[in-house]
Amino acid sequence: MEIHINAIADLSHAATELLTFAAARRKMAFYGEIGAGKTTFIQTICKQLGVQEAVTSPTFSLINEYYYSTNLGDIHTLHHLDLYRLKNIQEALDIGIEDLLYDENYCFIEWPELVEDLLPEEVVRIKIETLDHSTRKMLFLVA
Repeated sequence: MEIHINAIADLSHAATELLTFAAARRKMAFYGEIGAGKTTFIQTICKQLGVQEAVTSPTFSLINEYYYSTNLGDIHTLHHLDLYRLKNIQEALDIGIEDLLYDENYCFIEWPELVEDLLPEEVVRIKIETLDHSTRKMLFLVA
């Protein structure tokens, strides 16, 4: 699926489309150059899911954990990872990435290239391409 984003206001629609496209899939890998809008898009998705707290980039913490509740009142966990600073796959294993990739919770991963071999088969890949200062092309892909 391909979506064009012409303004930040378009992200809400894109988030809805992504969650519909993903269906029951909870693991999502976000690709794009620095400044493409990966974190901003993840913030929008988290807001749509019902995360109440401020969603920030886990660049230095590597993993941020958020909570949201469903319409039934059930509380769920969401993990947001930023693997940009990791140097090798062992560092990803050391932070417990396998546990996060194979549980029932949402897991959003920025800079997933290092852990491609660990990603579950059903991961949704989101490729964000910068077309100009305010325009992005997003591709939603599954294996």
